[in-house]
Amino acid sequence: MPSADIGLIGLAVMGSNLALNIAEKGYTVAVHNRTTGRIVEFVATAREQGLAERVVPEADLGEFIRAIRRPRSVIIMVKAGQPVDDMIEQLLPHLEPGDAILECGNSLYTDTDRRFAYLGGKGIGYLGVGVSGGEEGARHGPSIMVGGSRAQWHNAEPVLTAIAAKFNGEPCVAYLGEGGAGHFVKTIHNGIEYGDMQMIAEVYGVMRDGLGMDPAAAADVFKGWNAGPLNSYLIEITGHVLAAVDAPTGKPLVELILDKAGQKGTGAWSAIAAQQLGVPATAIEGAVAARSLSARKPERVAAEAVYGKRAGGRAEVTLAELEQALLAGKIVSYAQGFAVMAEASRAYGWELPLATIARIWRAGCIIRSRFLDQMAAAYAKGDGGNLLLVPDFVALMRGAHPALRKVVAAGAAGEFPLICLSAALSYFDSYRQAQGTANLIQGQRDFFGAHGFEIEGRGAGLHGTWPATIAG
Repeated sequence: MPSADIGLIGLAVMGSNLALNIAEKGYTVAVHNRTTGRIVEFVATAREQGLAERVVPEADLGEFIRAIRRPRSVIIMVKAGQPVDDMIEQLLPHLEPGDAILECGNSLYTDTDRRFAYLGGKGIGYLGVGVSGGEEGARHGPSIMVGGSRAQWHNAEPVLTAIAAKFNGEPCVAYLGEGGAGHFVKTIHNGIEYGDMQMIAEVYGVMRDGLGMDPAAAADVFKGWNAGPLNSYLIEITGHVLAAVDAPTGKPLVELILDKAGQKGTGAWSAIAAQQLGVPATAIEGAVAARSLSARKPERVAAEAVYGKRAGGRAEVTLAELEQALLAGKIVSYAQGFAVMAEASRAYGWELPLATIARIWRAGCIIRSRFLDQMAAAYAKGDGGNLLLVPDFVALMRGAHPALRKVVAAGAAGEFPLICLSAALSYFDSYRQAQGTANLIQGQRDFFGAHGFEIEGRGAGLHGTWPATIAG
């Protein structure tokens, strides 16, 4: 007789922790892994934690499926791309109409759309589920963003609601729309995360190189900031990372870590999606570029040898100004991310609930922060435009953008690279400039390509009278 409430395939770090979370919340979970050794290890861990009685280990895929109650919900936690498609094909012979596959990794949303349509034609539900919170979140409560089949979401809803993080007792999980909606929102979440992390790193760079602060001193500052308007998970862990000491050497660990940042693709996906939708997301784009530049360590070493090290000198900014600059940059990063989601909602017919997204990001996820509660309240009231036009955030930006301006200027003068913070400032200045300079670009486009332009009161599709030839 089937005994499991839900199934899970893929017992690497995230999958194992999700399965333990499910069992801890009182549900029975069937587990399967391509290598049986992982199953044995997982069962031993579950036993150590007193959860083995709610785990059904199955090395045979068919027996694994038969152990799950109908209609079945099967979570897959495998590497994005072809491995997901391969796993779907392995599962199909064992599934029945009404069953559903829940893909809880980081997949490109267009792949999720394709799989949703493919499986829908076979009567099988497909949920693209964004899960944020890392290893700790998976084990104790992540933020969960669900897209795909609404009917199959309801089948899995009790389990996903139980394992999600809670904010003031409210589960951080929501169904966001059909097809790739859930994975799209998770992608943008990660893009915002990229921007947030890069801005924090840039501020740390000013502290280190412009204010002469050692990691321990910088750690104390970030710990203090976490008690104020910058309160967030990333600010909190920054304090811990900067305070860590390498045991063998007694040196600050951060000073020994090679300055080459990794990335797995979601940041680039979010930047590409923004470009395709015609929504400026310069903070996200800058963060992706900064990680790519960090990976070119040999080139950077060679360039320093050619051009020389930074001239030196103290950055003429205060810690209070750095705090406000980081707050302003963070608001811009969120504004851009939510603007991308709003446009995607219109373009793809998802009707993404922006207030709900802000609510489910308040706990569990990597970008959880104090002002998400303000964002949720603002969107719930109908303030659904760009975050920079929402009254609460207008007040914050009015107070913070002068500091951002001063920090970026100090960066330019002192040769501190501030890719994201300067991008955020330029976006803010461009966004609030009623009369920009694109009129010149339109004139240029008409000159060389007869693309036409618009004059207010006279209509569009107009052309200038330009010289017929230009001397070479």
